Order: sequence, then structure tokens, then C-alpha cells
Amino acid sequence: MAESFAFNPFDPDTRRDPFALYARGRREHPVYQHEGWPVVSIFRYDDIPPILKDPQTWSSVFPPPPGFQRPEHLPPSMIMQDPPEHTRLRGLVNQAFTPRMVRRLEPRMDEIAGDLLDHALEQRTVDLVAALTYPLPLIVIAEMIGVPASERDQFKEWSDTLIANLGGGILNPPSPAVIEEELRVVEAMRTYFSGLADERRRHPREDLLSGLVAAELEGSKLTFDEMLQMLILLLVAGNETTTTLIGNIALELMAHPDQLARLQADPALIPNAIEEVLRFASPVQVDVRRTTRPVEVAGQRIEAGSIALLWLGSANRDERVFERAEVFDITREDNRHLSFGFGPHFCLGANLARLEAQVALRVLLQRTKGFQRTDNEPLPLHPSFIFRGVTRLPMELLT
Repeated sequence: MAESFAFNPFDPDTRRDPFALYARGRREHPVYQHEGWPVVSIFRYDDIPPILKDPQTWSSVFPPPPGFQRPEHLPPSMIMQDPPEHTRLRGLVNQAFTPRMVRRLEPRMDEIAGDLLDHALEQRTVDLVAALTYPLPLIVIAEMIGVPASERDQFKEWSDTLIANLGGGILNPPSPAVIEEELRVVEAMRTYFSGLADERRRHPREDLLSGLVAAELEGSKLTFDEMLQMLILLLVAGNETTTTLIGNIALELMAHPDQLARLQADPALIPNAIEEVLRFASPVQVDVRRTTRPVEVAGQRIEAGSIALLWLGSANRDERVFERAEVFDITREDNRHLSFGFGPHFCLGANLARLEAQVALRVLLQRTKGFQRTDNEPLPLHPSFIFRGVTRLPMELLT
């Protein structure tokens, strides 16, 4: 008799090591109906890209939680909208994230990462999250937008609050207290950016905020409240996923010392190594959509109004697509991972995240002989099941 299959994405043990369950899901339950909920999990690679490029059937727009009334001045975030609104909003910030524009930031990234690691090396034993993986992307995105250095810690607090419950309302509506706290943070950020935007109207600079203010002043392109929502999204999304990615790079290289040695011997493999970490330990494990009509996937009918959990972390280990899918190999070729998504919502900051990760890893390799965990205790998981990552990483830097 076959063993019953149960998949609970909130279970801490599952979150720490979901890959055996992912593999069973791909083999036996490519579309898994969560009992008692209008929620399905989809595990196979080939099923996910067609979903992500069809926003008419698989929408990013979700109904509000019961009892929640969205304030009129608070439009949905860009990532919670479908074309054509999503297309209009994304077009306004696309130019700041082209490969050429991002590459211009590399010297400044090197400087920031070098300063952070110099300070870390003075201590030698550090929490890598606090020392490097969190401050590097936060400083970069804050400088791109034009946020003063004195305000960064406040943004980290706001970001942590908004990210902590991300995805938590999929199976259970968020509590009134959670909704109230998130609205409080959004209003605080709105108030802050209102003042900063007023300053940029009077004194424009060469930063992203000045560019968004100019678009807002044209009227037909961007409303004031859309601009504020865009800034909140960029600050939160612009540092959270990259922080997690850099931490996962360190974790996987420590778990695979042969690959670390290979990378130390040939730093030209750094871009390849980043792509393999993205595949093997994707910072974002799942993307979420809502069906607008009945649809069939892998021979199973999914009703209209269902929530679909698209397991990117499973797709990236799909043995039908990746040779030796369960092997971490920094020389892997044709690495078609889905870690940045696919289709209209493909990650806006993918080029930026890749470059920041490359810079962080390059500086680590250049300035240390290696790095290792200081203990074997279980590391604290990211509070949201959307992410695969840890919030603390005690390490010794070897010199």
C-alpha cells in the first residue's frame, strides 16, 4: 500500500528540507490539492512557465482578507497586479535595472562590500547576515533610491515587518493585529517618502526617486500614491531576496567544501556558482497565483478561484530538466532555473541581485582563506515560508 502524501509548507521540518517531498510531489502528485482548502501545489518544472506567462488565467490579483477594506489612497503593489496595469507600472522603473545601468554600480558595490568585510575581519567571528548579507543590498538599493544613510536601520525594521507574514494568509486569513501592524508600517513609509519626494521636486538628483517624481509630475504615467507603493516595493524586495541569496551562497559552499575549493582555485566560476545556488537553494521557493477560470494542469482540473502554489524550489530540482538535479555543481551548464520567475512578473531586480551576489562572493574569496560555521546548531529560519533562508549565520572568517 502506497504511503499517503501530505505536504504542509508551514511545517518547520519541511521548510528545512523540503526536497524529498518535492520529489514525491513531482512523481506522484504533480498537482496536489490541499485538503479542506481551495489551494493546490504544483511541483513540476514544465507546468510552471506556461502558468506564469498567462496572467489572464493565472492572476496575481487576490481578493482582500475577510473584513479588510483597502484604504482608497493605497493602490495595490505592482506585484499584485496584472497587465495592462502591471505593464504600465513596470515600464516606469525598468530603465533603472537594465544590465548596463546596473553594471555602473559595480565599483560602488565593491567599495561597500570591502568596507563591510574589513570590519568583519577585525572581529573574525561574525554573524554573516548582520555583517554582510543584509547591509550590502540594503545600502545599494537605498543609495539607488536616494535614502539617507541615517534612515537605513528604520527601513530594515519596516522591511522585516512587511516580509514576516508574506504568504501567511494563503491558508489562514491574517489576524486583525497583523493587518493593523502592516498598515501602520505602510503609512509610516508613506509619510516618510512624501517628505522625501517633496524635497526631490525642489532639488532633483541623479537617483531613482527623482526619476519617479518626474514621472509622477507628468500625471498620465504615475500617480503620487503609485509612486509611493513602488518605492516601498523596491526597498523591501530590493534587499530581502538578495540578502537571502548571499546567505545561501555561504551555506551551500560550506556544505560542499569541494565546490568551494574549486571556486577558490578558479574565481572565474563565480557567475556560474551564483546560478547554481539560485537553482539549488532558491531564495524564493514559491510563486503564487489565483485561477480566473477552471483549468487543467497535468490532467487534473483546478477550479476557478483556486490559489496555486508554484514551487520554484521543486521545479529547479526536476530530474526531467536538470541532469544530476540533486547534485550541487558550480560548473553546471544550461542552468534554466526559475528562481527569478518567468513571464510578465520576471524579477525586475534579477540583474542587480546577480551582481550584488557576485561582488559579495568575490570579496569573500579575495579577503579570506575560507569560512566555516562556528557551531552546528539549527539556524533560525526566515519567518515567511515564501523564502528559503536564515536570519542568523554565525561564521568564522579564516585569514
